Amino acid sequence: MSESSCKFSDRSPSVLLVDDDVDLVALLRDYLASDGFAVTVAHEGESALRRFAAQSPDIAVVDVMMPGFSGIEVLRRIRARSSMPVLMLTARGDDESRILGLELGADDYVAKPCTPRELSARLRAILRRTQARSSAPDSVRVGELALYSAQRRIMWGEKDLQLTNAEFNLLELLIQNAGQVVSKTLLSEQGLGRPFQRYDRSIDVHLSSIRHKLPRLSDGRPRIQAVLRKGYQLLTD
Repeated sequence: MSESSCKFSDRSPSVLLVDDDVDLVALLRDYLASDGFAVTVAHEGESALRRFAAQSPDIAVVDVMMPGFSGIEVLRRIRARSSMPVLMLTARGDDESRILGLELGADDYVAKPCTPRELSARLRAILRRTQARSSAPDSVRVGELALYSAQRRIMWGEKDLQLTNAEFNLLELLIQNAGQVVSKTLLSEQGLGRPFQRYDRSIDVHLSSIRHKLPRLSDGRPRIQAVLRKGYQLLTD
């Protein structure tokens, strides 16, 4: 494992790699295995779901276009049972599938063709954020919103918000900076683990989903507001 790899307890992080391109899967599997991952592969949706149920991997990489169940359907069925991080492989320029995947709870996407090194780095960035634990039990409270970073929980009153991993990371940043504008650059780098790209709508899609999970302000406005050319802001009553 490379020195830059994230430490994952005392074992290798496990990844489920799902793509019908046999040659590509073999290339990615070999690289990820050499970089410290325990890799399980599947070439179509049904077998992917069986492996997911049997092995409970730490993270999955799912191609959108596959025979049988599409990658979108695989994602939908995983999300019905688990909050495991899922990274989607999409064709370059396939914005419709990319946005649909994010709306259904994908944590991120990589456009094909991608290099094995890029994929490994993106997987580790997601795992660093989803597996990170703070040693202190401190919480942050903003009105009825309560953030428990060590437990990766955000509550509204007495109710746990059901958030994907990416949604948690983004809302955590907004809560920590409540009332202030948080730039898309910061949200992308610290929330999604990658540099912000000007025409990338991932943050907008994730925050749109979060808006629907939060009660509105007393005047009817959403609690998360877009600030033109600057970023996003969590408003308080």
